[in-house]
Amino acid sequence: MAAAHLFLIRARSDRWIRSPAPSPIVTRADHAPPSGCAASSWQDLLQFSQFCSQAFLPRMPSWAPAIGLTLFPQVGAIAARFITEREVETWFKTLVKPSWCPPNWMFGPVWGTLFTSMGYGSYLIYKELGGLNENAVVPLGLYASQLALVWAWTPIVFGAHKIGWGLVHILLLWGAAAAATTASWFPISRPAAYLMLPYLAWLTLASALNYRFWRDNKDKSE
Repeated sequence: MAAAHLFLIRARSDRWIRSPAPSPIVTRADHAPPSGCAASSWQDLLQFSQFCSQAFLPRMPSWAPAIGLTLFPQVGAIAARFITEREVETWFKTLVKPSWCPPNWMFGPVWGTLFTSMGYGSYLIYKELGGLNENAVVPLGLYASQLALVWAWTPIVFGAHKIGWGLVHILLLWGAAAAATTASWFPISRPAAYLMLPYLAWLTLASALNYRFWRDNKDKSE
């Protein structure tokens, strides 16, 4: 730490007294924003996440990460609702469905519950690993990837009516993202991994439904 500078202040009695100069504001090196934050490399993304964590999270209440990470998956669910509400009573109603297809009213509550459980699981991983750091790149990176994929399924199937592409998409989501996320979470927090199991079961059902929709409604797929 640099030695304190001294400067002279003229007193009213025309005496000179010594007083320590105010210390200059120094930005801590570990709080400085990393160069190239917009770069696509994992290292730059990690540095940027660490900077955000150090700069903002200390100012948050202790409960904020738990609430924020738990509710974050609902962002995509809210956006998807605007698409599904319009299509359920029009295009989706015309599809040939298997007898074991759940009723329409069940999808919203089930997806809302699954999004909440996986969101809380991501918080358990975040907490166990001590925040956003290099150890969190794989487990939370896989989680973010599968979350982006599941958000994209509704616009593909209900928005664009691409049932075949939706099938490819959901199979990729199940195997390469959701299952991989669960496997990466298991050594870190078993409760977090267990919270993903109902989601995997529902994705299995959704994949089977997507296949039947594609097989039985090829004339309604654009």
